[in-house]
Amino acid sequence: MTQRLQKLISAAGLASRRGAEALIAAGRVTVNGRTASLGESADPDTDEVRLDGQLIRADARRRYIVLHKPRGYVTTLRDDRGRPTVADLVADAGGRLYPAGRLDMDSEGLLILTDDGAAANALMHPSRQVDKVYTAFVQGHDIPGSLEKLRSMDTLEGEPIARAKVTLIERRGDGAELQMVIHEGKNRQIRRMCAACGLAVRRLIRVAEGPVTLGSLPAGKWRAMTADEISYLRNL
Repeated sequence: MTQRLQKLISAAGLASRRGAEALIAAGRVTVNGRTASLGESADPDTDEVRLDGQLIRADARRRYIVLHKPRGYVTTLRDDRGRPTVADLVADAGGRLYPAGRLDMDSEGLLILTDDGAAANALMHPSRQVDKVYTAFVQGHDIPGSLEKLRSMDTLEGEPIARAKVTLIERRGDGAELQMVIHEGKNRQIRRMCAACGLAVRRLIRVAEGPVTLGSLPAGKWRAMTADEISYLRNL
């Protein structure tokens, strides 16, 4: 079926449509050995379409899913200690998908998996400043003082970090429910930040990354990402 080149490139997971237009305009796309031009169409079943010399196949489709990772699962495809992995939960998603980021074994919530390496790397890179939103249930002896420290914290164990956005959702005696927003995602960052401010994290749930939200997805289940969510990732 004939289709616009930018749609074909986007469907193959190589760029957003806007990015595909830039690739075409830069002369990096060819059709049957000839440099393509903006507005051109091709049939991937009969035409040879290449990007930087690489053949774009008609069956090249990237996959993007959202998993609600439960506690007790490690964010790897294989674990030499025999612990359950997120790969066990998405075995029916088709093909080999890789986590775009991590959640430690004791944390839960939103985890994006994809076979689009460029999108995954962009999502994880601090320079993109993608907001990662967490619900944290914490406990401590001085909740107000700890929150003040958390909000002003700009170093973690001697390493500079961007300040987190910390919102108190509910206070419960010596415990509290917080919303914390970060975009760096260092190893166990929220747990380490809270510990440095006198708070113990009892439960930690990632509920959003950028516009991609966990919503009511049950623990241990996955869903396909929406077209808007996929477009957001590709445009990163």
